[in-house]
Amino acid sequence: MSDRGGRRSAAESAESTPRYLQIKQAVLEQIRSGVWRPGDPVPGDAEVARRFGCARMTAHRALRELADEGVIERRRRAGSRVALRTTRSLLVDVPRIDLEIEATGAEYGYRLLARSLGRTTHSARARLRLGPDGRTLWLLCLHLADQRPYQLEERWIDLAAAPAAEHESFRDIGPNRWLLEHVPFVGAEHLIRAEAASRRAARHLEVEPGAPLLVLERRTFREQRVVTWVRLAHPGARYVLRTASGEHG
Repeated sequence: MSDRGGRRSAAESAESTPRYLQIKQAVLEQIRSGVWRPGDPVPGDAEVARRFGCARMTAHRALRELADEGVIERRRRAGSRVALRTTRSLLVDVPRIDLEIEATGAEYGYRLLARSLGRTTHSARARLRLGPDGRTLWLLCLHLADQRPYQLEERWIDLAAAPAAEHESFRDIGPNRWLLEHVPFVGAEHLIRAEAASRRAARHLEVEPGAPLLVLERRTFREQRVVTWVRLAHPGARYVLRTASGEHG
């Protein structure tokens, strides 16, 4: 039953969450709490289905998506295990990129390279947890420090979670700043890894194809929905990731 403001109770929200997402969340809790550590085995489809009282296909979908997201590794005959920290999941703040660049003493610059409604890859749909009717906004942006490429941003926004984004041009303000100012989030998940620059990334970041990039992928959540999934690529030779734990960490 909903309250007068139309908000659902926690019990109602849990009941309305698809079963495979409940399984994913339970597995993530085991990993984040340290019960399952990197390299530890993860129960297979049949065992997960038995534990959760669900169909084997439901368990398979949950584990497959966790594998697609780099949380677990699945190997034929060897079973599944928690991913080793070659792809690292960290607690990282969600900074405003313009302020991050200005804090280095550089002048911030921004370019919108492309904007499209409905351009969603299979990978993006999985990470946004979109159903077949889900609508997205896709953006490709470049952030500059002293007129040099600093970050290439490729972002998908779930328009059901942030409907006002459909009417924002993003010509003068980047989606990072706009989302932080207009769509409060309650949680974020990050994956960080090294990649070789593709031809497109190399062209925009002004590096050679195959040059090392530091890539950060981030999802932000609001009321159990994924608001946005973004890939942030940085030239490896010109970028340093800083994190802090606690006020004076």
